Amino acid sequence: MSLLVILALVVIGLIAGFLSGILGVGGGVVMVPLMILLLGFSQHQAQGTSLAVLAVPVTLAAAYNYYQDGSLNWRYALVMALMFVIGGYLGSKLAISLDEKVLKRIFGIVLVVLGFRMIFAK
Repeated sequence: MSLLVILALVVIGLIAGFLSGILGVGGGVVMVPLMILLLGFSQHQAQGTSLAVLAVPVTLAAAYNYYQDGSLNWRYALVMALMFVIGGYLGSKLAISLDEKVLKRIFGIVLVVLGFRMIFAK
């Protein structure tokens, strides 16, 4: 692993972690595009690697800060986490069967639609 690759990994991790802590996003929204742009990953490789990073409880410290502030609903989080596991399994089965070009377009459309909704919501 070259120094440039290590530096890119450090930058991606720091940016994703920071944005995860401040905005609640980091995995797919930040790490996937950065791995594609900085590391030359395919869409499939970036998504798989992002999921592996998130499999470790990396957000525990950030979630704890929100818990201390009274801004975390554990019951809701646990239900969503269980469904996230099921949805992640089913979604990954579909994703690996899709052509990379199709997967990139779906990914981009989701980001754009969500972005517009956030920007123009009342």
